Amino acid sequence: MQIAIDDAGPAATVVLNGRLDITGADVVALPLATLSGSKDTLTVDMSGVTFVASIGLRHLVAAAKAISRRGGTMIVANPSPAVLEIITTSGLGDILNVQSGGAA
Repeated sequence: MQIAIDDAGPAATVVLNGRLDITGADVVALPLATLSGSKDTLTVDMSGVTFVASIGLRHLVAAAKAISRRGGTMIVANPSPAVLEIITTSGLGDILNVQSGGAA
């Protein structure tokens, strides 16, 4: 899992590339927790993510709930069709505020 972060100002964008499996989840856990606790808006661009395991979903949901409790917003942007299917099948589309087809 590769991660790139742009966190200037009150908003942050996290761009993920690779598999969000147990190894990838270890890479993103701390940045997602930190940013969801300090930013008003967090966009997670998942256009480069090829697979999401339950542990990866867990970190995304935890970040979404943390930022929501503070009145902020998290967006999961541009998931691939395979990743979108995993999110939808898991019933997490609304919690994760999935937005497809646009720039992150």
